[in-house]
Amino acid sequence: MYLSDIKINYLYNSGFVVETKNHLLVFDYYLDTKKECKRNIENGFLGSKELTTAKTILVFCSHSHPDHFNSVIFSWEDFNNNISYILSSDIKEKKSNNIHYMSPYNTLKLGNTHIETFGSTDLGVSFLVNVDGISIFHAGDLNWWDWFDESNEYNLNMEKDFKSEISKIKLNNIDVAFFPIDPRLKQSYYLGGEYFIKETKPKMFIPMHFGDNYEVTNKFADKFKTLDCKISTIHERGEQLYF
Repeated sequence: MYLSDIKINYLYNSGFVVETKNHLLVFDYYLDTKKECKRNIENGFLGSKELTTAKTILVFCSHSHPDHFNSVIFSWEDFNNNISYILSSDIKEKKSNNIHYMSPYNTLKLGNTHIETFGSTDLGVSFLVNVDGISIFHAGDLNWWDWFDESNEYNLNMEKDFKSEISKIKLNNIDVAFFPIDPRLKQSYYLGGEYFIKETKPKMFIPMHFGDNYEVTNKFADKFKTLDCKISTIHERGEQLYF
């Protein structure tokens, strides 16, 4: 399967849907107010149209922070019983019989899909998923969190921990990477993304965790346009991203 054959839609924050030949993968779905009348993927939601697919649905949640996890995902079984939930072990929900809890450095095989977890520099895990011939990495809250209002000691330790984690991940091939580009870091917003691209060399890099500041995705893509990597820009919820 080629990257041009998969379909990727941005939901919000760190939330994405990836459709491959045989699977529908959902990552860190959270912003669901239940007030939208147009509940479909083009508006940044998963509605009955998407959930009634004949494809196997895999739902990933990297950790329990409320901007990454929403228990509404368990209601999707009302539409489809072919759903598996792959949750970070810090999430305590037990609302389905199809939950697989994972801690850092675990592996899981579901059919022909191979899932491996790595650590985070915040809470939970990051995911490496090999599915239908495509390798997908979702960082969760793994990032080089260089905060302007933290001590120099804190930021040096963060840099050390982040680079240590990347040294484990870089041993793997990555086709598509979802990674934080957080404007709250101010002038350091790009540090983690730049280092990640240069070390792991993904074919496609998709920014996330930027809230409503879509402009930061343009800023990052322009800053690193000379790198040998397709860097996506994002402009609205529900947007489809192309390789």
